[in-house]
Amino acid sequence: MIYYLKTKASSNPLRLRLKGNNKKRSDDMDKKIKGVIVSEYPFEDNSKIINIFTENGLLGVIAKGAKKVRSPFFSTTTKFNYGSFNINYKENGLSKLIDADTINSYNNIKKDIVKISYVTYITELVTKVYKHDGNKNIYKLYLDCLDKINDNYNPEAITIILRLKLLDYLGIMPIIDRCVVCGNTHDIVTMSSYLGGYVCKNCLRNEKVISTKSIKLIRMLYLVDISKLNKLDISKDVLKELEEFTEDYYDRYSGIYLKSKILLDTIK
Repeated sequence: MIYYLKTKASSNPLRLRLKGNNKKRSDDMDKKIKGVIVSEYPFEDNSKIINIFTENGLLGVIAKGAKKVRSPFFSTTTKFNYGSFNINYKENGLSKLIDADTINSYNNIKKDIVKISYVTYITELVTKVYKHDGNKNIYKLYLDCLDKINDNYNPEAITIILRLKLLDYLGIMPIIDRCVVCGNTHDIVTMSSYLGGYVCKNCLRNEKVISTKSIKLIRMLYLVDISKLNKLDISKDVLKELEEFTEDYYDRYSGIYLKSKILLDTIK
C-alpha cells in the first residue's frame, strides 16, 4: 500500500511504501483440497455455504453465485459431489471457493432414494466418528463405501461393514475371535451385544442363537478391504441378524445419536 505526504519544502508528494500491508493475513492462503460435499446451505441471494468432508475433517466454504444456473459452481457444488476444490483458506472462519472440478458425482446414488438414505446415514456416522478420533483412514473408508454403493453393491451390507470397522476408532470393538465370557475359540453359537461379542454353547444363557453363517461372516466383514470387494452376496436372513447386532451394539455403547437413522428406518 502506498501513502502520499506533502513536505513543506516542496509541493511534490513524497511517496512512502509501507511494507507488509499487501501480504495476506497469516490465516488466509490459497490451497487445493479434495473432498465430498456433505451438506449445503443457502447464503445471501445466489450463493451457498458447502461443508466439505476431507481427510483433515470438515471444512466450511462459501461458493459465491453457486445457485445461479450459469455459474461454473452450479453443478460442482451439489451434495455428495466428490471433487477437487481450489479455495482461499481461512483458518478462522469460512473459506472462499475459487474453482472446483468434479472427480465423481455419484449419479447412481443421487437417482435412488434408498441409496441416498443409506449414504446420508453413513455420512452422518463417519463425520461424528471422525470428530472422536480424527484418523485419516475414516475418510478413506467413507470414499470406499460411496464407490461401492454407487456401483450398486447392497447399501445395507456396505453400511454393516462400515459400522464394524468404525467401532475400532470408537474404542468399543466387540470380541469376535473367541467367547467373550470364557475365551473359548470353539463351539461359538451366537453373538451378544449385551455381553460384547461371541458366546460359546457352554456360556449361553438366555441369548438368542443365530446362524453359523452370521457368526463367521461378521468377522470376515470386519477384516475385508472394502475397496477390493468384487462380490457381496449375503442372504436377507443373515443381513437381518448382522443388522440387529450392529444396531443394538451402537445403541448400547457408542453414545452416538443420528437423525438420519429415522429416515433410514422408514425405507427398510
